[in-house]
Amino acid sequence: MSSLSNDGSDLRLQQLERWLAGLFGARDFTVTTASADASFRRYFRVSRQGQTWIAMDAPPGKEDMGPYIRVAAMLVDVGVNAPKVLHRDDTNGFLLNTDLGSRTYLADLDAGADAERLYREAIEALVAIQARAGQHAAQLPPYDDALLRREMGLFPEWFCIKHLGLQLSETEVVGLANTFDTLVAEALQQPRVFVHRDYHSRNLMVTDGVSRDKGGHGANPGILDFQDAVLGPVTYDLVSLLRDSYVQWPLERVHAWIKHFRDVGQRSGVDVGSNPAQFQRWFDLMGVQRQLKVLGIFARLYHRDGKSGYLKDLPRTLSYVRQVTKNYGDLDFLTGFIEQRIVPAMAGL
Repeated sequence: MSSLSNDGSDLRLQQLERWLAGLFGARDFTVTTASADASFRRYFRVSRQGQTWIAMDAPPGKEDMGPYIRVAAMLVDVGVNAPKVLHRDDTNGFLLNTDLGSRTYLADLDAGADAERLYREAIEALVAIQARAGQHAAQLPPYDDALLRREMGLFPEWFCIKHLGLQLSETEVVGLANTFDTLVAEALQQPRVFVHRDYHSRNLMVTDGVSRDKGGHGANPGILDFQDAVLGPVTYDLVSLLRDSYVQWPLERVHAWIKHFRDVGQRSGVDVGSNPAQFQRWFDLMGVQRQLKVLGIFARLYHRDGKSGYLKDLPRTLSYVRQVTKNYGDLDFLTGFIEQRIVPAMAGL
């Protein structure tokens, strides 16, 4: 049975429940909404006889379950806490996974959780992935020149033009292109590792540390939303974690966590650059690339997909770019463009 109100209009949910009934041999379970993401995927928590699982609904033709299944297996193989796929229906687009619980990092941090412990554990899990997943990473799509530029192209198209209503001059178009050249070159010179691509507070779960065979949710953190993983720059996931669009930390704390990452990474054999200054530049410029992309994605989610919830995160995301660009002469054009064009346009919304 389902605890969701089902008036017959949600045919996918009915189909999922029939599939689950076939797996369990009975309809003695409840289904509740676990989460939805920025795609067409939906997640439901399935409860039965004191146990819980997560069912994924990935409509065929709109979502490809293949990358999720492959990357989940990779992460489980390297020993971090990611969902294990228990059952799959490739034809209809359904999965049944182990459950990592319902406490996101973001929710626990908002409730006053111990950020130091959570972030150190997240950093150590990230280093474990990078140190152990070399063979897996080599099988992933590359975070290459084309992908980096395609992502940054969302910034002028969706954020500047569509969201802010700016008309870009030829000089501004050229200036942004030159900035993108700088950011791409910096990203491509970094050591290449397994990159989750969305390693942040909404996709990390606070787990109980109790092993699954004893009915728990496993080691902290539980890691979700990894299906877009690529082979890419060593700083990318650290930027996602520490310059998160949903929660912001004082610069001194961020620098301490960066140092912890480098210390643990060096001990684990991860290439973290020849010195802290080089790594900091990698981190900062990778962050600018990511934040420009995110500004474009959040604007697109609103204007194309009707999802307004991300608009409140635009100022925080932009603040990261402003924080960094003023420290790097090769980003002077972007600094001026943001201060002279973006900031006044944001204020006028």
